Amino acid sequence: MISKTFVAGGLAAAIALSSASAASAQAPAPAPGPAAPAVVHGPAVPGICVVSVEGAISSSTVGKYVNTRLQQLVAQVNAELNSEKTAIDSEAKTLDTQRASLAQDVFEQRAAAVQVRAQALQRKAQLRDREIQTTEQKAVNRVGEEMEPLIRQVYQTQKCAMLVNRQAVVLANPAADITPAVVTSLNAKITQFAFDRERLDGPGSAAPAAAAPARPR
Repeated sequence: MISKTFVAGGLAAAIALSSASAASAQAPAPAPGPAAPAVVHGPAVPGICVVSVEGAISSSTVGKYVNTRLQQLVAQVNAELNSEKTAIDSEAKTLDTQRASLAQDVFEQRAAAVQVRAQALQRKAQLRDREIQTTEQKAVNRVGEEMEPLIRQVYQTQKCAMLVNRQAVVLANPAADITPAVVTSLNAKITQFAFDRERLDGPGSAAPAAAAPARPR
């Protein structure tokens, strides 16, 4: 899942959600290091299974859909905020060229108005940041809820006696990993669902309490 942060700076809080990823995409790839030695696993221990909840979400069809949809919402927010930033920047530049011809009190009054708009844009950028994060959290949680019963089903089908989180394991025999089977079941169950950006600026709006993706119990 994407997890992006708005970067606010300058007079009008320049918003560049995707600038970091774009820069990394343009940067030359580092030279490959020496290949890691192949790992020879011991036999899989009967009854002990491993699953990666995060890996299952990110590699599933619905997880990829959520990621794409979030990128669309981020682009919409960027367009909204950059439009306002451009207008504020333009007004600030115009005011700067008129400074010599304006009375000091008039200039200060207009400069203060520009600063108020810039600060308002910063606050909006922070709000949109929280909205995107809340949207992502709810979407990932929805996928986790859809996946949890499937993990239980695969657990029983594979006759597991213990299920270990892959993130807590350094190495494990791939034969013990039930993640691929969970992804297959999830792909058959759901591939997408409609969602839009959460709005936190309406009456009574409040961000929901943080919740982790569903995990097998």
